[in-house]
Amino acid sequence: MSAQPLPPRVVLDTNVCLDLFFFRDPRCQALAQALTEGRVQAVSRADCHAEWLRVLTYPDLPITDAGRQQAMAAYDAHLSFPDLEEKDGVALPRCRDPDDQMFLEVALGAGAGALVTKDNELLRLASRCPWFAIVLPEAWQP
Repeated sequence: MSAQPLPPRVVLDTNVCLDLFFFRDPRCQALAQALTEGRVQAVSRADCHAEWLRVLTYPDLPITDAGRQQAMAAYDAHLSFPDLEEKDGVALPRCRDPDDQMFLEVALGAGAGALVTKDNELLRLASRCPWFAIVLPEAWQP
């Protein structure tokens, strides 16, 4: 009996996580369904996950403690922290916002098929990043 192939990997930036797991934005519906059905796997690393947890505590975010716990649990249910491979000779484009560079690094190191983001600084790098797609949630396809 052969092993089941792993689902494709995606990296979700923090704003997409908010849309998926807190706001339940309809533009993220296809991605949410693919995550729920196991057709795609969200991958991250500790610093990206820490940013997600930090954003959930922002005072401007209209969230209750129960809502925060639900959002954290929903994301964590779909999240894995794979060992990231160093890619010798690969020079990722530099994001103008250094806080967003980590998402590019995770996508490359995890062999993700896509970095799903709404961040304009990341989206503008899409044409300079041949290793994975950088797309809006509504443009994401498995």
